[in-house]
Amino acid sequence: MKCQSWRRIQRCLLLAVAMLSAAVRADELTIAVASNFTAPMQEITRQFEKRSGHKVRLAFGSSGKFFAQISHGAPYHAFFSADQDKPQRLDKLGQTTKDSRFTYAEGKLVLWSSEPGVVDAKGTVLNQGAYNKLAIANPKLAPYGAAALEVLRHLQIEEQSRTHWILGENISQTYQFVASGNADLGLVALSQVLKNGEVTSGSAWIVPTQLYRPIRQDAVILKRGTELPALREFWAFVQSEEARAIIRAYGYNTPAPAASNSNNRREAPIHNTGHNHAE
Repeated sequence: MKCQSWRRIQRCLLLAVAMLSAAVRADELTIAVASNFTAPMQEITRQFEKRSGHKVRLAFGSSGKFFAQISHGAPYHAFFSADQDKPQRLDKLGQTTKDSRFTYAEGKLVLWSSEPGVVDAKGTVLNQGAYNKLAIANPKLAPYGAAALEVLRHLQIEEQSRTHWILGENISQTYQFVASGNADLGLVALSQVLKNGEVTSGSAWIVPTQLYRPIRQDAVILKRGTELPALREFWAFVQSEEARAIIRAYGYNTPAPAASNSNNRREAPIHNTGHNHAE
């Protein structure tokens, strides 16, 4: 950069000081995230990094595995779980920062096929058994898998569908089974097939929430992140209206911040493309 006048020199110096200051204060955060929240978290993180100068490293996987890793000392600064149970248990184990826990999203299930016209408007393809393979996440590891099992039980097709199951280790793998054609259908997270309020491909039935218990997802700051100012900045950003709007765009509900632990709900509008089905 050429600085040929005193005014330019001043600007150069100010820019250099600002860059140096940002470099000095930039921190790197390492956060464990439930795989159903991959897309919105990547978008939230991109916006946060642009503004703050901090770097956020994300690890995606099943909440059950993250819980086990964190319980054994895995070096994460924060944890975004797919349920409320595991953050609560980490609270009781003394591995979280006091009063950091909040409900960041309420997820939804969708019956999805990567092919148009396979899933009907009422999801009756499930009852009819007109499929070879049905992918669900492992109910023992993933909250979305537990919710899927509830749906099958509610519809009284758990046993008849069992021989068709392909179990994903987490909801990302479950989605991949369907996207790759290894499964005809899958009960996956709505956020995996929705963008800007529309199902992006294939055919889908958004499972009525009365068929399974609410999938409320809590986040906590872990002990390793307690003293990191950058993490406090990130915590404020992820609870901002800007971040909440991103979350809702992927089909989640976002409880009001002050009432995130009192089970309040806010419904997000869902729009379907002409080739998909929703209820």
